Amino acid sequence: MTTVVEIVLFDGWDELDALAPYEVLRQAERRGAPLSCKLVTLGEAREVEGANGLRIRAAGPLGQPDWLVIPGGGWGERAERGAWGEARRGDLPRAIAAAHARGAGIASVCTGALLIAAAGLLRGRPAVTHRSALADLARAGAEVVEARVVDDGDLVTSGGVTSGLDLGVHVLSRLAGPAVAEVVAVEMEIARGRLHLGPRAAAPRGGA
Repeated sequence: MTTVVEIVLFDGWDELDALAPYEVLRQAERRGAPLSCKLVTLGEAREVEGANGLRIRAAGPLGQPDWLVIPGGGWGERAERGAWGEARRGDLPRAIAAAHARGAGIASVCTGALLIAAAGLLRGRPAVTHRSALADLARAGAEVVEARVVDDGDLVTSGGVTSGLDLGVHVLSRLAGPAVAEVVAVEMEIARGRLHLGPRAAAPRGGA
């Protein structure tokens, strides 16, 4: 059975936030892991521009994935094009809440965690984000943890920017097993940082 992972893009998304976990998961997919990972947008598929000018046409609109990954971008600048603006407008947080209500796992990189918080999902839950936004995360009701990746079962958050690589490997470990994740991590030369397991964390497929 193929697990569907969608990474949702929006104007002002941080490029590495999305492309780091995308490459990890696509590498595994190419090696035969039972995964399907694609970049999507809300509404119709369209071209989106990242915070640093990279333009990508999404593969399709947001569907009903098993896992939804949320990048950050522009939070510290309070930019309308970025996670801050998306939180203010509310469409993406509502889509995140709806996906979670359907049973999807939700993961974030960097300030994507604030979009999960805007969806009302992080109150009382352990989480992390970029260090510049930790105070905002705490004000949203999350239990802030010092770690690269925080796994609390249905919600998995990660720290700033490059921690998207750690997130990708950890989610891959959960979905396809530690052995598959280790192969990809070694191939991509990813040195993983501290993992925090919350009370709802699940064992990865194929091992503890």
